[in-house]
Amino acid sequence: MRTLIRTAAGVLAAGLLLVPAASAGAADSYTFTSAGNPILADGSYYSADPAPLVVPAGAPGNDTGSDQLYVYTGHDEAGPAVNDFIMNEWGAFRTGAVASGEWTHYPSLMRPEGVFAWATRGRAYAGQVVRGPDGRYYWYVPIHEAASTAANKFAIGVAVSASPTGPWTDHLGGPLISQRVPTANTIENIDPTILVEGNRVVVYWGTFGQLRMLEFAADMKTPVGTQQTVTGLTGFFEAPWIFKRGTTYYLAYAGNNAGPTSPCTPAHYHACIAYATASAPTGPWTYRGTVLTPVSSTTSHPGIVEFAGQWYIAYHTADAAGGGHFRRSVAIDRVEWDETLTPPRMKQVAQTPVRQLDRTPRANIAQAARITVSNNPVPTQYWTRALNDEIVRANPLPPDMWGTWTGNNPAQQWVQYTWDQPVRVTGSQIDFWNDQPQGSGIGVAAPASWRIQYWNQATAQWTDVSRPSGYPTGTAGPQATTFDPVTTTQLRAVFNASTNGSTYSAVAVEEWKVLAAQPSAVATPELTLPVGSTQLPGTLPVQYGAETLRLPVYWDAVDPADVAQPGTFTVRGSILGYAAGWVTATVTVT
Repeated sequence: MRTLIRTAAGVLAAGLLLVPAASAGAADSYTFTSAGNPILADGSYYSADPAPLVVPAGAPGNDTGSDQLYVYTGHDEAGPAVNDFIMNEWGAFRTGAVASGEWTHYPSLMRPEGVFAWATRGRAYAGQVVRGPDGRYYWYVPIHEAASTAANKFAIGVAVSASPTGPWTDHLGGPLISQRVPTANTIENIDPTILVEGNRVVVYWGTFGQLRMLEFAADMKTPVGTQQTVTGLTGFFEAPWIFKRGTTYYLAYAGNNAGPTSPCTPAHYHACIAYATASAPTGPWTYRGTVLTPVSSTTSHPGIVEFAGQWYIAYHTADAAGGGHFRRSVAIDRVEWDETLTPPRMKQVAQTPVRQLDRTPRANIAQAARITVSNNPVPTQYWTRALNDEIVRANPLPPDMWGTWTGNNPAQQWVQYTWDQPVRVTGSQIDFWNDQPQGSGIGVAAPASWRIQYWNQATAQWTDVSRPSGYPTGTAGPQATTFDPVTTTQLRAVFNASTNGSTYSAVAVEEWKVLAAQPSAVATPELTLPVGSTQLPGTLPVQYGAETLRLPVYWDAVDPADVAQPGTFTVRGSILGYAAGWVTATVTVT
């Protein structure tokens, strides 16, 4: 899947054990043990658009004695500040047991210009490998047609091999599908997914809300009939994936019916994986809901397959070291089924690893706040949760920020944080984004001025913080402000929009950190638990001169063995906003 790139105004690391590959195949393959998702998480290679294929034991190219799962991928090669898909080749991961974490990586199995004489270099987008009726392997891939005079040069080619790792040769000698063959169309011809049933071969493809299908003969290249438009897929955007389970056909896809009440995603630049079912490959299709919620990358791409008696979904995220929207990495998780419904439904996938709270001691407390903004509903290209996710990208996309652009911008906007308990704050760091200069009155510009206010409980009104150091409006790095410490449950930043005298620019903020005052004393707590209980207190008293606040504390998980019988043990925790380090408590079990 790809993101439509527009300006905002217009719209775990895993430990890897490397060993030489034991299987035959590409010479540059290697085997590693993954600690979890993403499959390859160290940032050495970014992969995207996964397409799983089960190669049975004894099939051509599989002499391992057991079924093998291949996950074919594209290769993201964009730099950290590049907002484009730099994809020059395809590779694959292979395993005999997903749970083992042992994978063989084939970084470079095929390049467009190396197999298709009619193709240009690059744009090696999402493809799929299937076994044909003759037992050989067919790789359907989108590529740029060098000599095309069409408005969009993307075409779908087919490569063939006797082995799942190649070598690959051009099966047709030209495009299988383009804007001119086998019949004319005006869509972008990418993202092929293929259903092979006996001698019947059906190819589905498309993007930007346009999905087509066409049947082919058993030779995998001769059209049968004419192109058809696929309908019934609520919110379809791109990245279709066809498969069959029992007597039911399932069509999963990247969905993007964005909006504040969307079951898929509130933001245009994100996608969920939705799906539909049918009793025949040609439909009619019935929408069935979401199987995968939006991931950390703006794009999402499914590949769903049964392997060793378990169903899996392969997808990509931005979670690898150094990852981003254009530096994605493939992950894989289990798919469970609800057999009480007819036809059976896929349950929503639980992504692993479960995202954990960042407990690192630090002064910033914004991550614990609830967000309220003046422009409600927020334009669907923006993402309010970006305000306190503690991520600032080198070249952000609109969902990496909160913004206000609508084309008719007001003179003032604000962002508000609310905490569940009183906090003592004394500083702020804010990252503004712009695509227009101040004074232009158009697009997105840094505010002309702004200020920070706190909710004054005594007067029941918003009050400016005392003695602010200043309110800088730069757009290169965090704009820092300090002020006299104040205890409150709510803080807001009020922005006066930049203007040319008649119209106003919008405002956009990538991140707003609020810095806590540091306590004068933090007592080493002594805690008591009854035998069998692992529930430690959620707050601790913290001293600020004569004032005492109870602040949230985030503990390490308690080992049940430590509370199985009377005794003592120590546990570590971090206090919200306390930057000096971890606190250690002695726990007495009674």
